[in-house]
Amino acid sequence: MPKIAHYEAVVDEVIRLLSQERKRRKLSNYAVSQRCGVSQSMLSLVERGQRNPTFELLLRIADGIGADLPAMIKRAQRAVSREG
Repeated sequence: MPKIAHYEAVVDEVIRLLSQERKRRKLSNYAVSQRCGVSQSMLSLVERGQRNPTFELLLRIADGIGADLPAMIKRAQRAVSREG
């Protein structure tokens, strides 16, 4: 897998993990958006893969969920490496 495709796959997996964790904690998009200062529509667009988040946005979303972003990035890298 070319490097750029690998990076994109890792970001997609991080987003999937963040969404999964948000749902596991039974948090709505609205609740997370209020906690992290990101609009509910932006959060929804990111989760649906219609917007590419900046690193700052990923940090803010993870903070709003109460998730450990570095741990999720590591999990995503392992998952993508297994697939590729």
